Amino acid sequence: MRLLKTYIVEDSAVIREDLIAALEELTSVTVVGSAADEPSALQWLSDAHHAADLVIVDIFLRAGSGLGVLRAMGSRRAPRTRLVVLSNFATPDMRRRCLELGADAVFDKSKDIDALMLYCRGLAGELPVDAMPAPQA
Repeated sequence: MRLLKTYIVEDSAVIREDLIAALEELTSVTVVGSAADEPSALQWLSDAHHAADLVIVDIFLRAGSGLGVLRAMGSRRAPRTRLVVLSNFATPDMRRRCLELGADAVFDKSKDIDALMLYCRGLAGELPVDAMPAPQA
């Protein structure tokens, strides 16, 4: 089991703080940073001194979008870094687009929080890999 260094890109302070509390209490996650907009997220993520095992991104942000974060990270991310989308706008088309842009999984904020927690626990080695939820298409 390992502690997952996690970076969160979420524009709502309330949701961001609740998500951080839940992740750190229920999974082997430590949040190493967060941003409310695409430019701030990309600045942090592109800094060689920063590292994250998991990046959780919302689609709609204060400035820019989660799609822009996914697009910019593309092949520049470290091989072991996982990109996850957590959004209220997880329609089938949006899920497909996120996966095409490199997301490893897409979760709906309103109904997939438990699945996100399981996914994080699986990445940390708390669960067998076959118990992890599959990426949604």
